Amino acid sequence: MSNYLDTTMDVYKKAALQPDVGLCCTTTPIWQLPELTIPKIMQEMNYGCGSTVHPRDLVNNPRILYVGVGGGMEVLQFAYFSRQNSGVIGVDVVDEMLEACDQNLKLAQEANSWFKRDFVTLKKGNALALPLEDSSVDVAAQNCLFNIFTKEDLKKALAEMYRVLRPHGRLVLSDPITESPMPENLRNDERLRALCLSGSLSMAEYLHMITAAGFGTIEVRAKRPYRILAPNQYDTQEIIHLDSIEVCAIKDPMPSDGPCIFTGKTAIFYGKEDYFDDHKGHVLLNNQPLAVCDKTASALASLGRNDIYISPSTFFYDGGGCC
Repeated sequence: MSNYLDTTMDVYKKAALQPDVGLCCTTTPIWQLPELTIPKIMQEMNYGCGSTVHPRDLVNNPRILYVGVGGGMEVLQFAYFSRQNSGVIGVDVVDEMLEACDQNLKLAQEANSWFKRDFVTLKKGNALALPLEDSSVDVAAQNCLFNIFTKEDLKKALAEMYRVLRPHGRLVLSDPITESPMPENLRNDERLRALCLSGSLSMAEYLHMITAAGFGTIEVRAKRPYRILAPNQYDTQEIIHLDSIEVCAIKDPMPSDGPCIFTGKTAIFYGKEDYFDDHKGHVLLNNQPLAVCDKTASALASLGRNDIYISPSTFFYDGGGCC
């Protein structure tokens, strides 16, 4: 294991033994669900930058993998939707974090009449070599972990997630990204990388890494300002803006013309006819918005029509539409 991963393990060992509320700051409000009580310690140990829990991913009692358990908050939230023995599998490489998560889940059992501790199985394991069989889970998730990896290790981690997911399974991710150039001295700083700051990729690089792993459909569900690396605080000449992004990657077959990436674009036809048909599977009803993937948006825009509006990316997509 390379040095930067040793540093990462040390950071999160300390965060397990002594909760560090400021280690990460989630940009998504904590889900408020009927009869769900989240112990305070779980909230204090919520070392993520967004949310990976989306109810529409979690129908029909899915089997769920969560990598990098933290204090167990999202593990508990996932169990809310999969109330069965080992419905959720939490994997972490840090012994102390697994122990803290276990203790927090026992507190959650006391606070929630519906929750049983055996809904969650905790396993020691590495994201680069997951201790699960091929095609064994319906949903896999990680929150503010994969941005720590180098590109080489990120490729391995994504391949592992792809391996363990069943066909049409969903990988839900939340990570920091940046469109600012990241100085090499910061990118190579092991502690800053472990703190989910200097390993951030651009959105284009991040999404390319995911599609290169084989995921045929990508949904960008949220993008929000996250951190500022300023010259007076970090060894950089320029201000570096970080955003947090929430993405769902679906293990769909890869289309022959490339992946379908939804970044929140919408097409609206407002011509004289009742509808517009591009004869490629996309029918736009008159003045009815249709969510489209970036690939389809580009193809429609290239037609040069003055009666089709294509919106900019909103970086918010929650299903529907056509590809």
